[in-house]
Amino acid sequence: MHLLFWLSLIPFVTNWMGEHFETDPVAVYGGVLWFAGLAYYILSRALISHHGKESVIAIAIGKDEKGLRSLYIYTAAIILSFLSPWISAALYVIVAVMWLIPDRRIEERVAQK
Repeated sequence: MHLLFWLSLIPFVTNWMGEHFETDPVAVYGGVLWFAGLAYYILSRALISHHGKESVIAIAIGKDEKGLRSLYIYTAAIILSFLSPWISAALYVIVAVMWLIPDRRIEERVAQK
């Protein structure tokens, strides 16, 4: 529910940022993305805790470097939005592209079982 809440806010902050491409909307957009990323990270840790550290999902996700890297980039983007909203937007695009690239970790682990 935590992840769904943050994801439900994305259309509103996207609209606000689209109408007013300024520091505050870009920073709030980044904040919503940051909290959604945090919620995803918490969810993945909860799944690993539930299924055990030797489960297929735990082995496939590992330390979730991709999720942590996203949070770091979002943090930098929020801070940089006060310098230039365009730099922040570029960082948001980088994270989106990073997640669009297929992550084969889970598929590879399931195929091995």
